[in-house]
Amino acid sequence: MKDAAPKSDTQDIVVDEVLPHAPETIWNALTQGELITRWLGMPTSGFEPVVGKRFTFKTTPAGAWDGFIQCQVLEAVPNERLVYTWQGGHEGNVGYGSRLETVVTWVLSKAENGTRLRLVHSGFVLPQNDTAFRNMSSGWKKVVPGIGAIAGEKLR
Repeated sequence: MKDAAPKSDTQDIVVDEVLPHAPETIWNALTQGELITRWLGMPTSGFEPVVGKRFTFKTTPAGAWDGFIQCQVLEAVPNERLVYTWQGGHEGNVGYGSRLETVVTWVLSKAENGTRLRLVHSGFVLPQNDTAFRNMSSGWKKVVPGIGAIAGEKLR
């Protein structure tokens, strides 16, 4: 018997870069609110690398969605791993601003020329989150290398 209901699929965004800084320097850029705001390009409020800590990002609102991305730290291992939820949108929206319930994972590991930074933004439900998946796929590919640039500026 064939299931007639449309199936959804879950996709992840993965970006892997080697940045020319020590893991401690990259960790600092990933965990300081002022620096997060700079490399992410969205105001950050209330972030601390403490499990259970809730914080927000603010982006452009759409329809019934106010533009706030609600997050909660799930894991924080200094200089190694940072994981948080990323929830936003509204169930009444289609396309940009549709309901999004995902998880962002940052993994730092020593590399020959600095730090390998791996981002996995997981849980995009397709086709519902098609717009977010497309936009954020290209966005994260620009943001992750920018973390290295901002981390480097902090050293000067």
